[in-house]
Amino acid sequence: MKSAIIVGAGFGGLALGIRLQSAGVATTIVEARDKPGGRGYFWEKDGFTFDAGPTVITDPNALNELWKLSGRDISEDVELMPVMPFYRLNWRDGTNFDYSNDEAQLRAEIARLSTDDVAGYQRFLDYSAGVYHEGYEKLGTTAFLDFGQMVKAAPALMRYQAWRSVYSIVSSYVKNEKLRQALSFHTLLVGGNPFTTSSVYALIHKLEKDGGVWFAKGGTNRLVAGMVALFERLGGTIRLGDPVASIETLGDHATGVVTQSGWRGEAEAVATNADVMHSYRDLLGTSRSAQRTVRGLKKKSWSPSLFLVHFGVKGTWPGIPHHMILFGPRYKELLADIYDHGVLAEDFSLYLHHPTVTDPSMAPEGHSTFYVLAPVPHMGKFPVDWDEIAPVLEKRILDEIGQRLIPDIHERIVTKFSYAPNDFAHDLNAHLGSAFSLEPTLMQSAYFRVHNRDPHIANLYFVGAGTHPGAGIPGVVGSAKATARLMLEKK
Repeated sequence: MKSAIIVGAGFGGLALGIRLQSAGVATTIVEARDKPGGRGYFWEKDGFTFDAGPTVITDPNALNELWKLSGRDISEDVELMPVMPFYRLNWRDGTNFDYSNDEAQLRAEIARLSTDDVAGYQRFLDYSAGVYHEGYEKLGTTAFLDFGQMVKAAPALMRYQAWRSVYSIVSSYVKNEKLRQALSFHTLLVGGNPFTTSSVYALIHKLEKDGGVWFAKGGTNRLVAGMVALFERLGGTIRLGDPVASIETLGDHATGVVTQSGWRGEAEAVATNADVMHSYRDLLGTSRSAQRTVRGLKKKSWSPSLFLVHFGVKGTWPGIPHHMILFGPRYKELLADIYDHGVLAEDFSLYLHHPTVTDPSMAPEGHSTFYVLAPVPHMGKFPVDWDEIAPVLEKRILDEIGQRLIPDIHERIVTKFSYAPNDFAHDLNAHLGSAFSLEPTLMQSAYFRVHNRDPHIANLYFVGAGTHPGAGIPGVVGSAKATARLMLEKK
């Protein structure tokens, strides 16, 4: 294979482009928006830099591997800064729990909540290490194209009771409810409900413990910029601000793409990092096999959306760590409202991102950059006018931050804006405004997810959150490795 076109310059598309270009495949990435990054987009307003997200960088070795393909090092383009603690978890009764990979400190934090659970945590850590080896190290970059591959992998995963939920597994090791929440919330970072997401995702604990949690100096956008610099240095081409209108096919063969501007690109292979429903339903609208796939995708469960408030404030807050989880009064019941009932509840749990405590350059001197997000039902479960609801929800969320952390928040705000499910749908063509694509349940993982290579169009490939292994930076970078391996086999 000598040429390829990739639709979308998100993390998956960029990682795939780097792998193909490093192997000598002339690769063009076509991006709809004015900047690369996909969900790693950013804005600059009034001197503040706001990352759209994601903001948690784990498994830096998986990223550095992209540079090593051409004998380089990620430090040439990106400065990764360690984040400690990884997260501060806060409950409304004032309890704090600092979560990190400092073994002595973490055990002290656990003992402070429940001395009886220290030994149980060790057993959970052993469990997490085992499922990390089976589910991430062995299978994280494997493309599941046929059911036989799934059957071969099943016995190892069944030994770890993959049919159980993360929360169920955690609860079998620790009894304190706050600790159960502290050890199970991670699935929310990839769009999964801890009460229904396969226990395989408990591997995230081991992933963070071994690799740490990092932040790119200047924001996640600087990691995107570093990947773009590497890709272009290798000879790759990025075409910005020109949405792909269709992926052209001839029989069971993809021939190239046509953009809204009328530009036509031809290549020996096409890969899409766009939303999987958008790719099949809209970009492959003339393909009969694609439309059959659409019918199946409509029956699948999709991850929730997010409501984010970005705000810049006067003052600095050294006491507020980089990442905080602010738990609400309900856990299981709130998640059921979001995932099952399609209810925008009165209460919420929040994730607060405070990058200027790590990198003050992201705000004017003497100021701070924040964003706060609340998981909310996707537009299929909660079809409302978000333009009408957004100001009300924005104020409620900021009031909560004021009550728990920054008492005079409204007086300190210099600039703010919100980002809602309809923005995910409009800007990213995200089906139902989902923030993470397909929900990561057991029956929507590995072989049961969208395949890295289409089963009917032999030179059409998928990369990103909708394919194996799923959402999150390590997931989409892993999907790029799996997809690149398939594409280069055709070379």
